[in-house]
Amino acid sequence: MDFQQLAHGRRRGRQRPLSRPENTRYITVSNQKGGVGKTTTTVNFAAALAKSGFEVLVVDIDPQGNASTALGVDHRSEVPSVYDVLINDKPMAEIVAPCPDLERLTVAPATIDLAGAEIELVSLVAREQRLRRALEEYETYRAENGQPRLDFVLVDCPPSLGLLTVNAFVASREVLIPIQCEYYALEGLSQLLKNIQMIQKHLNSALVVSTILLTMYDGRTNLAAQVADEVRQHFPEEVLKSVIPRSVRISEAPSYQQSVITYDPSSTGALAYLEAAAELASRPGR
Repeated sequence: MDFQQLAHGRRRGRQRPLSRPENTRYITVSNQKGGVGKTTTTVNFAAALAKSGFEVLVVDIDPQGNASTALGVDHRSEVPSVYDVLINDKPMAEIVAPCPDLERLTVAPATIDLAGAEIELVSLVAREQRLRRALEEYETYRAENGQPRLDFVLVDCPPSLGLLTVNAFVASREVLIPIQCEYYALEGLSQLLKNIQMIQKHLNSALVVSTILLTMYDGRTNLAAQVADEVRQHFPEEVLKSVIPRSVRISEAPSYQQSVITYDPSSTGALAYLEAAAELASRPGR
């Protein structure tokens, strides 16, 4: 694969106007396998969409708070966070913070307090519905206060199926699954799909796996191409044509509390995420 040609295409592709979705698209980024680029995909999709002119909210419900870090948003333990929304019924409007690097991008940060939320949620009423209700109330708040409607809400969740992830699935209509182009790429995916089917059956019939993104693609290896082909055979409709290459810039960006979109906008990694985000935005929402 010639990434110079792809990069040239991305530069041209960014000039194509993208239409706002008819309704807010609620997308959970999930994979129970660790190290596949889940948080990296969340923050870079969000940054790319915001840079393209969309109104975007990232909801960080991973206790590690890596998405909050990467977008430069304070998430020390004393900061109001998603924990307060889920456990104490604090309005989402009171915890969201702007990303310092990009207009139109806001973040609902995660703090380490979320680590105990799994246990605390067990005894609460409508425990699986709490994030969904909070987002619905926030949507109403924005409309009543003259704020623009959100185009995309991206939820970054932990790599496990606890109550935090269940809340994300119930609050969303779409699931985006990043899959690394390495051996065992499909390992654990069947279990994830079974879990999503369980959510569809009992809690959220509108949920669908709408998008699969191939990450960590190394064009120098036959294995990467073989894995990509295998994933496309299994999920021909869901897999984006755009792939994310292995990139030092993508790995470096979080240490500067930035997405690669703002850290090095002309890098191959940034251009790849811009192209993938444009492809996602051009697809119909659910």
